[in-house]
Amino acid sequence: MLTMYKKSKKMLQIEGNIGKPLEDALPSLVTELGLTGAANKLGLGKATLNYWLLKFGISVRRVALRPGDSLEISSN
Repeated sequence: MLTMYKKSKKMLQIEGNIGKPLEDALPSLVTELGLTGAANKLGLGKATLNYWLLKFGISVRRVALRPGDSLEISSN
């Protein structure tokens, strides 16, 4: 199901800069760079990024793995 969100001018500006919708770009950015790195790359504060993640229904989880353990992430 496709949900439409009301996006601010700042959201639309950043989407134009990165070339794809925020709801598609944010999960990979946060996974690759972490919250602080993603916020810095987008020119945002961490609080703003967290608000956007909440708004788009994107959950962020931390996982601790022992050496030799692995994690598989799948989406439905």
